[in-house]
Amino acid sequence: MSDASANPPRSLLVTGCSSGIGHAAAHAMAARGWRVFATARGEADVARLREEGLEALPLDLASSVSIEAAVEIVAERTGGRLTALFNNGAYGQPGAVEDLSRDVLRAQLETNLLGTHELTTRVLPMMRTQGHGRIVQNSSVLGFAALPYRGAYVCSKFALEGLTDTLRQELKGSGIHVSLIQPGPIPSRFRENAHRAFLANIDATRSAHADTYRQVEARLASQEGKAPFTLGPEAVVARLIHALEHPRPKPRYAVTLPTHLFAVLKRVLTTRGMDRVLLRSTRDERE
Repeated sequence: MSDASANPPRSLLVTGCSSGIGHAAAHAMAARGWRVFATARGEADVARLREEGLEALPLDLASSVSIEAAVEIVAERTGGRLTALFNNGAYGQPGAVEDLSRDVLRAQLETNLLGTHELTTRVLPMMRTQGHGRIVQNSSVLGFAALPYRGAYVCSKFALEGLTDTLRQELKGSGIHVSLIQPGPIPSRFRENAHRAFLANIDATRSAHADTYRQVEARLASQEGKAPFTLGPEAVVARLIHALEHPRPKPRYAVTLPTHLFAVLKRVLTTRGMDRVLLRSTRDERE
């Protein structure tokens, strides 16, 4: 009789599973036979994920204590093995760059960049010991194309892409593959969370951008409609599956038409030309 423990299921740690891409990814990969550790910051979300049949854990990317505790639990439950990590958890802090305080920008980076980095460095020893692994970073079209009033988020994703490119080079030959996914508009609670962050951290009435902020806030508060070219989270999950299961995963996966289009335009246009395109794409938000 074969020992089932000799071939444990492939294991995957996913951050930001309360909604959207992370939620869809956790369920999809579990359905494909992966042992998924679905994480979320809020206790209510963790409880809901467990009710949905997922192996859920609390994990707050802004807390080193929380990150360490989650990794210890995963290591204990898997015998010190982890096949893959999907760094998906993030939020967006809207606001003009000149209205972002140091503390507000720091908070954005703590979650979207520094927490992601710390979690990655904590799981890498397990992957090095076993001689293989997959790390997938969920970036954004805003990881290479900047849009107005999204500077904090853009900063975090530009930095994530640079850090990821360096990590990929440093891990060459280790058996650990690193990939970036670059989604455009995907339905989630991102807008709701961004609206909350805007109200908490931006003094719109005293800003030179007060008139524009009225349009920004109206867009964030609206629950109607979708951004043009929006795709469902399953479009991201399809790329995630390739990144996790294909013997030769790609370094980058573009998702949605805006990501493909802006990537091409950035290669062929001048900086001023690209600025005109990006400003025109968001003109309705400011008028």
